[in-house]
Order: sequence, then C-alpha cells, then structure tokens
Amino acid sequence: MYQVQSPAQPEVIYPDSDGKPMSDNTKQFRWIVVIQQNLEWLFAKEPNVFVAGDLLWYPVEGNNKIRNAPDVMVAFGRPKEDRGSYQQWKEENIAPQVVFEILSPGNTLTEMNKKQVFYDRYGVEEYYLYDPDKNDLSGWLRSGGSETVAPWAHRLDVIDSIDNWTSPRLGIRFDVSGEELQIYRPDGERFATYVEISQRLEQERQRAEQAEQRAEQAEQRAARLAERLRAAGIDPEAF
Repeated sequence: MYQVQSPAQPEVIYPDSDGKPMSDNTKQFRWIVVIQQNLEWLFAKEPNVFVAGDLLWYPVEGNNKIRNAPDVMVAFGRPKEDRGSYQQWKEENIAPQVVFEILSPGNTLTEMNKKQVFYDRYGVEEYYLYDPDKNDLSGWLRSGGSETVAPWAHRLDVIDSIDNWTSPRLGIRFDVSGEELQIYRPDGERFATYVEISQRLEQERQRAEQAEQRAEQAEQRAARLAERLRAAGIDPEAF
C-alpha cells in the first residue's frame, strides 16, 4: 500500500542578531558595560555562572520569533562559554535568573512593557530597570510560593523599597541616594568603570615601583655604610 510521506519540516534558524544596536547613546552603553563587566568580575571564579550583554535569548524551541536581548543577563548553573545566542532548550532549560535593562530616550513605554511581560512569562527571577538620565531604578522580584508549584507560575512583583536593596541572587547592593546609581559588591567594593580600574591599577603599579626604589636606595645606603666600616677596620658582619 502506498503511503504519503509527510513533508520534512524546515530547520528553524535562530539568528544571532536582531539587527538593533546594542545602545542608543554613550551613557546607556557605559552602564551596560559597567554592569556586565563588574558582574563578570564578581563571578570570575564561578565556572557555572554565565554573564552576557546584549545576547539574544530564545526561550522556546522551534519559535525564533519569541526572543529578547537583555542589556545584561545572568544565568546560574550554566558554564562560561561563547555563544551566538542563548537557546534555552540547549541550556538544560535554565532561564536567565537576573536581567538588567538600561533605559535610553529611544525606548518607548510599550517596548518596555513588552519586555517586562516577556521576563515575567519566561521565568526571570529578578528584573532591574535603570534610567540613568533620571537616576531612577526599578526592580521586580518573582514571588515565592509552594515548592509543588513551578517557579514560573509565580509573578514578578515590584520591589517597593529599592534603595539599599540587595539582590538575593547576586548579593550586590543598589544605592540610589546620590546623583547616580552606585552598585556595591558583597565585599563592599563599588562597581567601577574600566577607566577607574585602570587608574587604580596604575596607582598600585606606581606605589610598587616607589617601594622597590626605596628598597634599592636603602640597600645602597647599607652597602656604602658597610664599605666605610671596612675602611675604618671594622667588620660590618660583627654587628
């Protein structure tokens, strides 16, 4: 009996780029880099904490239209590997637990509302939205509940008191009391820009060089003193 073969399903392609720029201006880009790089530094010794910036996240296998590219995302339980995109079904179905978005003048309210719905729907535990022009930080935390209920069954609830809030997942603290957001590591060290880190390293290098020069000068003075003692018939080793 002749059987009709079902047509082969075309392979779904998951593009690595959505064609949109990473940022709209220098301020937004600077904040993305500061948060991403400092989180990378914070978890540098943790092999299974993946931190990325502007990486497309596909939560549903077979659908390349459902996607988002958080400005910064953190996935606990996933290795530090290069990726063209974060395809969740290839990541033990682990959704990024923490995401950050940095507002720019080009972002619309509708766009940001859609992002919040996306993060709520697909399992993000902590979502932080920062407007550097207004120094306004908002945060959402997924509500708890019974262990018998899947984590994504609970909703992202707004964090009412965000100033001095400490992220449950990251352990970092947010301070919005000044002119701009300050973020502190669990050890109290403030998140720093690349320029600040470079300046700090340069200062440490200069201090090390100065200490080395002082040690060399002290050694030279000791050698000269020893020579004078020998010239006077005194053994410096006797002291």
